[in-house]
Amino acid sequence: MKMNSSPKVSILIILTIILVITLISCAMAQPSSCNPSGKIEGIKPPPGKCKIGYQSECCKPGKSYTTYKCSPSISGKTKAVLTINSFQKGGDGGGKSECDNKYHSDNTPVVALSTGWFSGEKRCMQNITIYGNRRQTNAMVVDECDSTMGCDDVHDYQPPCDNNIVDASKAVWKALGVPEKQWGQLDIFWSD
Repeated sequence: MKMNSSPKVSILIILTIILVITLISCAMAQPSSCNPSGKIEGIKPPPGKCKIGYQSECCKPGKSYTTYKCSPSISGKTKAVLTINSFQKGGDGGGKSECDNKYHSDNTPVVALSTGWFSGEKRCMQNITIYGNRRQTNAMVVDECDSTMGCDDVHDYQPPCDNNIVDASKAVWKALGVPEKQWGQLDIFWSD
């Protein structure tokens, strides 16, 4: 028995197979979601214990704060929110940096990354590139912006970080040319 198969049908079958494979590959390559991992309840900080800097806040008694063990997937340029932090002794960042157990001058371009991006210290002492305000600059990762805990002495009675934060020293903000009156939060991208 002879099968009648035209070249057009064969090409159509091959194209259909390629399309299905492409769709499956794209679906598998989509960034994984990062869902909240829990909540913590705010407590009233002891007098003089919560240092407030640019747009930072102290935990509020009874308020519920979302926690994360993950951050959004990393791409070539990962979308994030730049916040400001003092890594100096006595600054609003709390204690010494996790990567090197040291304080860092506000004039040094350093950052803390949200828990998922910090990746268990895998990015410690590595430079990242930050893109914002039509400029770019490099900064060294020295700390974790803890997305899993907060509202305690270790975290200066501040809420947990969101899961998409690059918490930067004043030097980073200056390098990006952001006027000081606008320091606090800025939509940015960053890359390794």
